[in-house]
Amino acid sequence: MTPKQATKAYSEPPPLRSRGGKKHSMDPEERDALITEYVPLVKYHAGVLKLRLPSHIEQDDLISSGVVGLIDALDRFDASRGIKFKTYAEFRIRGAMLDYLREMDWFPRSVRQRATNLQAVYSRLEVTLGRAPEEEEVAAHLKISLADLQKELLAVSGLTVFSLDASKEDETDSVILRALGDAAMNEAKEAELLRELKEILGNAIDLLPEKEKQLIALYYYEDLTMKEIGHLLSLGEPRICQLHSQAVLRLRGKLHQKYPG
Repeated sequence: MTPKQATKAYSEPPPLRSRGGKKHSMDPEERDALITEYVPLVKYHAGVLKLRLPSHIEQDDLISSGVVGLIDALDRFDASRGIKFKTYAEFRIRGAMLDYLREMDWFPRSVRQRATNLQAVYSRLEVTLGRAPEEEEVAAHLKISLADLQKELLAVSGLTVFSLDASKEDETDSVILRALGDAAMNEAKEAELLRELKEILGNAIDLLPEKEKQLIALYYYEDLTMKEIGHLLSLGEPRICQLHSQAVLRLRGKLHQKYPG
């Protein structure tokens, strides 16, 4: 099933409302009914994410972790904060799935380290140049050929394909994860941090090279596959994977500039 087919198959349930401006409390039957109504949303996100993962990752496992995120969303949702439940639930559902993938630890430490090193180089060059560095400039800084840099980008493409905060074992990444964890303990702080992260990422995306900006929009907002994006941009799928890795490394660098270790 493609993302487009999943979208057509998914029908959004009615919005969850608060009572008297307070958190929504419900009896067990009402809670079970709401979980059943929103399970198609979980399956939709599991289907989209599965398209971007190796074949040995089971979609049913993604769905199970997503249901945990849905239940967490039901427990924590407060409509008085002005957020639609669907929006809040999607954040929790996808976050639970990504947590599950991180816990599986299915990327070698060496690959994670290569991604972290590349990210640091892109960040340093952007500060030095005052703009996004070209691939040729990154390759020259690393004293490798452009072809070797593109091989490196392809090698880390699997790691960058589903998350902008990557591994819990990377020291720099743990700063963002700690900030999110601390914010989750305080709902007002959490909402503020999410708005801040959205603004930082939005501004960072605007500064990406045009082709990378298009790729991010098509991949994350239009839910197109790498192959479909390749057809639209007249590029091969491996090249699209390289550009995606490069864009994500740039965006992660922006986050770490805001939350330095």
